[in-house]
Order: sequence, then structure tokens, then C-alpha cells
Amino acid sequence: MIGLWDTTGNEVVKALAAERRSAGGVASGMALTLIVVVDEKRVREAEAAATIAAAAHPCRLVVVVRSDIERERNRLDAEIVVGGRLGPCEAVVTRMYGRLALHAESVVMPLLVPDVPVVTWWHGEPPAEIATDFLGVVADRRITDSAQAADPVEALRQRARDYAPGDTDLAWTRITPWRTLVAGAFDTTSEQVTEATVVAPATDPTAALMVGWLSSRLGITPRRVDTNEFPRMREVQLSCANGDQLTLTREDSMAVFRRTGQDDRALPLVRRPLGDELAEELRRLDADQVYAEALGATVGLRGLEQRPAQRVHVWKDPATARRAEAGVTAHSGTSGEG
Repeated sequence: MIGLWDTTGNEVVKALAAERRSAGGVASGMALTLIVVVDEKRVREAEAAATIAAAAHPCRLVVVVRSDIERERNRLDAEIVVGGRLGPCEAVVTRMYGRLALHAESVVMPLLVPDVPVVTWWHGEPPAEIATDFLGVVADRRITDSAQAADPVEALRQRARDYAPGDTDLAWTRITPWRTLVAGAFDTTSEQVTEATVVAPATDPTAALMVGWLSSRLGITPRRVDTNEFPRMREVQLSCANGDQLTLTREDSMAVFRRTGQDDRALPLVRRPLGDELAEELRRLDADQVYAEALGATVGLRGLEQRPAQRVHVWKDPATARRAEAGVTAHSGTSGEG
């Protein structure tokens, strides 16, 4: 590992090139560049997930930690790891302070691997509008996690309003096992589904997307049943035109599949590590049309998949916005004096 403190972007590029030469074959065959935007307190968690994903998708990992944007003096610290603790990837962990943090692209752009796709993952609450973060605009794929927001379901609605082809959300990734089991239930029947019910907590974004997926695939309006007895989606019930009832119920790391006239079956439904979820999303680097249709059905917006894929960067200075908001608050607080 190479540590560079109070350095420059040019020095980081030089140090990475030197470390690559030293590592030799370890650094070859990069399939993509993965940019991770994360807070300091969650860096190790993001690195652990990226290590798992890199085992399946060798990549250059660029971690961006933005800190103290109102600091008067800009500063850049960096760690460079090639073929070390982070597995078969090249990793550059950058910590940016002061106004430099608002222009992270000036450091990140020279670190992108030429001629391979770019994926940006926000491990934490993403920007309300991805176009305000250049690290999202430059990416071919953008991975968010609505479950990290204070109001996950509202965050999912915002993801729909802000959607562009290439976006995805880990709440969608987490229902892949559910979708696989539901789809597998129809391998031996072609009966039409007339009704569907999803039992889950009201704040569960995975359940919201499950409802959207069932709606977009089956052309029906599923019913939501809220429950506070379980922390995650509990059950999916389907009613067929011939009267058959199909039910998938989560039981710890298993699902119990019940079907009219058949014995109950126990099927695996394991909650996967974050790294496995990330690896799944890195398997495809084109737009996920099924996700777009499900997300649109979730919030009642049509044609998400037909939106332009290219984003245009919209500059936004959060420090200025905060000062302006503080000024308005202070003004309103003194308006009644005198």
C-alpha cells in the first residue's frame, strides 16, 4: 500500500502507475471502473463489499470520501492498493477536504481505466438528483440504495422521478431471489394470475418494487398488506383464474411455498451479503428495462425506459445552499421584532 498525504491528483496518478508496474500481472484485465461515494464512517464496509464484487469483476476501485467542504484549505489524501487486501483490483481511496470535495471529478477522471465502462455506487443516501453529481453523470451505470434514506419509499419515488436508463437500486437487487421463486412457480402451469397480495412493513422499498414488478409483468394491481411483525417483506400471495392459490412465506433463511393441492415445499431464500448484491449489479452494464418498468409501475410513472440515457451535469453548491437556507431562517426569525 502507498499512502499519500496532502498530495495532488497528478501525484496520485503517478503513484498508481508505479504500483501497477510493480504488481505486474495482478493489475491487468480490468473489466470496469467502480467509483464508490461514501462517508468516512462507512469506508471499510464499502471496501469489504467491493472486495467480494471484485472477485467476480476485476476492476479499478476509486473510493471518494468528501469531508468538511467548508474548510478554507483544500486537501487531498490518498491510499493506493494494487492486488492487496482488496483482492484482484486496483484501489485508490481518496479523501477530499474543502472545496476540492465539490470537484471530485478533477481527481477521479484521470484515474478511470480507458475504454471500459464506469459504474458509480453511492453507499449511503444518494443525491436527490444524480445530475448534480458529476461522478454520476460520467457513469454508464449508477447504483443507489433507497434503504439508506430516512424515508425509503419516498426515496424510491424520487429515484423514479430522477430516473435515466442505466440507473438501478439495491432494493431491486434484494428481490431477485423472490422474483426467481415467483417466476419458478409458473414453470409447470400457464394459469393467469388474477390477484396478488404483498405482506410487508409499510416502509420496505423491496416490497414496493415487488408490487411494481408484479403489476408490470401481470397487468394487475397487487394489494399491499402492511405489517409491523417482521422487519422485511414477509409474504407474496397469488390467486389464479382456476382458483389455485400460491403463497411464498419467508421463514428466516427459507421460504415456504404453498400451492393448492400440493404439499408445502421449503425453498432457499437467503439474505445475501452486500458484496454479492453489488456483484449482481456489475454483471450487466446496460440499462435494466425490467427494473425501469417495475419502478414506473411502483410510483405510477410510465415510459421511464424511454427517457434519454445521457445525463447533463447540473452544478449545485451544497455549501452555498446551506448558507442561503440559514440566512432565510435567520431573517424569518427576526421579522417580527420591533
